[in-house]
Amino acid sequence: MNPILEIVLLIVVGFVAGVVNTIAGGGSLLTLPILIFLGLPPNVANGTNRVAILFQSISTAAGFKSKGVLTLPFSIYVGISALIGAIVGAKIAIDIKGETFNKILAIMMVVVVVYMVFSSKYKQLNSAEKTTGKPLWLSVFLFFFIGIYAGFIQAGVGFMILLVLSSVNNISLVKSNAIKAIITILSTIAAFAVFAFNDAIDWKMGLILAVGTALGGWFSSRWSVKGGDALVKKFLIVMVVIMAVKLWFF
Repeated sequence: MNPILEIVLLIVVGFVAGVVNTIAGGGSLLTLPILIFLGLPPNVANGTNRVAILFQSISTAAGFKSKGVLTLPFSIYVGISALIGAIVGAKIAIDIKGETFNKILAIMMVVVVVYMVFSSKYKQLNSAEKTTGKPLWLSVFLFFFIGIYAGFIQAGVGFMILLVLSSVNNISLVKSNAIKAIITILSTIAAFAVFAFNDAIDWKMGLILAVGTALGGWFSSRWSVKGGDALVKKFLIVMVVIMAVKLWFF
């Protein structure tokens, strides 16, 4: 492929993935195939994708902070748990057929959407966040296992994060996405280090892709704060339906 066209393709796909990852999740289902299409082996594409995710998450967190969305110290607690899990996930090999994995992920994403839709009235009456005591410790426990998955493949982990923060901690979607950015930074650093140590990263492609994801993350984080939970929920539903259909049938 023409080098200029390759750069444009990576930046454009990266931007779209950055928006998708920030507001919902599943952006890696766009970036991983592109990296493989451009000639990277699957394991190197997986590692290269972490460069883009790391830059996007940093940009996203900065975008939310610029709009006054603060998540500390809760996001650090669950983020450290996810970081430890990501180290485990990046080191182990999970022998599962791709088709089976895709269908499991599709079902999980549909469950997230159903929960988001039918829990809206409950949340209006019980809006207090649950970020201390038992809910905090339950989240720390769950995010260790989410971290293992994030370290292994990353694709679709955003849906898992939103489900836990929504159901266990009763946190709004906008703030959940801000917390998700911090969790992703910490868990990606761990997985990134493992892939880099094993020389499984194409730095050139990773950094070009990161330009797009960082721009997408910054734009969409600020845009989602303005739109509020209603905007995030609509976007989430659309993306989950698209991704679930793609994973199940294609």
